[in-house]
Amino acid sequence: MTKLDGNERWKTKMLLTDHADQYEQQQNKQEEPARTMLSNQERTMVRDLILLPYIDTMVSKSMEEIERSGNVLAKMYLIAGRFVQNKIMQDTYRLQKELKQRNIKVLADEQEDFLMYYKIFFRGYQERFGLTRDVMRTEISLRLTKYMSEMGVVLKDHLK
Repeated sequence: MTKLDGNERWKTKMLLTDHADQYEQQQNKQEEPARTMLSNQERTMVRDLILLPYIDTMVSKSMEEIERSGNVLAKMYLIAGRFVQNKIMQDTYRLQKELKQRNIKVLADEQEDFLMYYKIFFRGYQERFGLTRDVMRTEISLRLTKYMSEMGVVLKDHLK
């Protein structure tokens, strides 16, 4: 930001279009370094996109166990599982669409003992993104809790 940016007096002075274009280009170059890095929101989106397939797998396995059990409430649990799977699919689709619009690709890279690495390709750059199993467990638990609370809200609205 220059001294003239906030000065109202200079807005009324004549300015050549060439100079205005040069000034805008300089301002854009100064703002560009912020665009070369992933924002916190984009990192969160990438993390969620990575975790959603794991959550879906966990819910599917749980539903299979419920089908095999002779539980009296099995049908209700399966309906709840399908609701959660539907929400997971919606979130996955939304995140894929949003990341595609932002030109961000995520690929699995390698897996060590307690770390899983992913490559993120964005705006001509590449970054390595790692998640520990503990972080994944915590985030999965939080996300499942969120889905269950959403289901609770839907049930409350339906029962009114």
